Amino acid sequence: MVDYGINLWSNNDFIIEDGVVKVGTHTKPALIDIVKDIREQGYRGPLLLRFPHLIKNQIDKIFSSFTSSIQEYNYQGAFKAVFPLKVNQMPNFVLPLVELSQELCYGLEAGSKAELILAMAYTNKNSPITVNGFKDKEMISLGFIAANMGHDITLTIEGLNELESIIEVAQEFNAPYPKIGLRIRLHSSGIGIWAKSGGINSKFGLNSTELLEAIALLEKNNLLHLFTMIHFHIGSQISDISPLKKALREAGNIYAELRKKGAKHLTCVNIGGGLAVEYTQHSQNHHRNYTLNEFSGDVVFSLREIAKNKKEPEPDIYIESGRFIAASHAVLIAPVLELFSQEYDEKALKLKDKNPPLIEELLDLYQSINEKNAIEYLHDSLDHMESLLTLFDLGYIDLQDRSNTEVLVHLVIKKVIKLLRHKNHNEIIRIQEQIQERYLLNCSFFQSLPDYWGLEQNFPVMPLDRLNKRPTRSASLWDITCDSDGEIAFNPSKPLFLHDVDVTKEEYFLGFFLVGAYQEVLGMRHNLFTHPTEFSVVLDSELNKGYEITDILEAQTILDVLDDIDYDTKEIERRLKLRIEEQESLNDEDKKDILGRLYVMLSENVYLKTIAPLDN
Repeated sequence: MVDYGINLWSNNDFIIEDGVVKVGTHTKPALIDIVKDIREQGYRGPLLLRFPHLIKNQIDKIFSSFTSSIQEYNYQGAFKAVFPLKVNQMPNFVLPLVELSQELCYGLEAGSKAELILAMAYTNKNSPITVNGFKDKEMISLGFIAANMGHDITLTIEGLNELESIIEVAQEFNAPYPKIGLRIRLHSSGIGIWAKSGGINSKFGLNSTELLEAIALLEKNNLLHLFTMIHFHIGSQISDISPLKKALREAGNIYAELRKKGAKHLTCVNIGGGLAVEYTQHSQNHHRNYTLNEFSGDVVFSLREIAKNKKEPEPDIYIESGRFIAASHAVLIAPVLELFSQEYDEKALKLKDKNPPLIEELLDLYQSINEKNAIEYLHDSLDHMESLLTLFDLGYIDLQDRSNTEVLVHLVIKKVIKLLRHKNHNEIIRIQEQIQERYLLNCSFFQSLPDYWGLEQNFPVMPLDRLNKRPTRSASLWDITCDSDGEIAFNPSKPLFLHDVDVTKEEYFLGFFLVGAYQEVLGMRHNLFTHPTEFSVVLDSELNKGYEITDILEAQTILDVLDDIDYDTKEIERRLKLRIEEQESLNDEDKKDILGRLYVMLSENVYLKTIAPLDN
């Protein structure tokens, strides 16, 4: 059995039992059964499965870990958290998040006016709202409105001009006012592709001189009592704990010094996000070198020691870490449409009465290959193919000979893999690295996995079933966009092996895991492919199947997509109808039939509509 590194990345959220992937709790339903259930309801194409219980699991883990560290170090400050909406603003994520965290001090973070409206509408009572990012006077006014609504809201200032706007808006509103936070620009930074979020040249935050100016400005305008928080962020996906420790020391000392400068209402340190998610399927490529308990322990201990040494009270700790909360809750399921080498079977051979000698030799190699001579014959076949392709380029063999060459070599490769499938043979692995099977998936990587093609972010991928059978094909994955970047190529350092299946006779689904953070909100409509059909899976041991499918949101129809990008869909329909009616070669009955077919297609979603083999 191949486990696809599930013990490295899943945290038992998903497990393998009986050769299939299952949810790792409650009644342990199999993902393949859930997928078949939804497809029986007529939904085709890619699917996005949401598991609300995994949202709660992650929230509980963070609160439990920090609570434990606070108790261990007798820390006097409180722990609070906010979810940054930029990570996932989708309602079928946000609404369960809010509902499942109402017993905790867990709020929302907004970075735009639209996100702030969401936070004002849905944040639980007595839970915090923080506002980051650049703000104009209107957005600041929204913050004042939120405070008047009774929200515990903190406007985090990115520049002195924003602070001046707050002072102006404060004259237009009555109390209560929002609290004020200052984002500090640290010298410390993270590592990796998100490191530019921190450091002295980062996009956001105030340097030391600006911090002192901000304190003076607040004091001058009698608003210093509103300054309650400092905030920093050294980057998403912090793989190593040491940069965070350095940042905590720097931020902790700034906190203490600002209090000594008169900011006595400063009681909170927001350490931002960055808590890493382990995406790797391969033990040599870990994405973080620390545990959650180490993370919380280092945060609490570092701030406690600085506060103690500086003789200042221990601050309340705020954390964002949206990736950690959101990533695990969503799984992308992509049906495999085609294996490209399956066109190469014996039926495709069109041998002549008299074939070129090298093709005759290839045929003999294929017919006489066995386990003992498999590697030798494989090498011979590849050499023969190179020679025959050269002969084709020189005009000595024709296109049928070339076709027979390609078919015979692929038949040899498949036979070798089958003969040696139970052996960990270095040579066969090397050959597989050179000659991969290409799996065509009914999805768009640009839409559903934008961080893969944009940032080379890897996501765990594995078949949903057949996990009690050894996969034999080194796999490259192609999506259905007409773009060469729509490919996850085989990587010898992070190899993916899949099963050799005949998808004309049986279905084969791949699951991409940990896709719940950023992927949906960053996905682009390349070729006008849109969000896949999504639904939530609520586990319930009282139900016959152990789960309930809720909140189904089907992928947009073609007309919906065109309407979203501001086409006049009524005009499109009119023009299409006119074109059909103008065709003199069609009779009235044909025109009516074609128009009816066209209207049906316009109301379908944009993904390829495959039919389950068992339905044929």
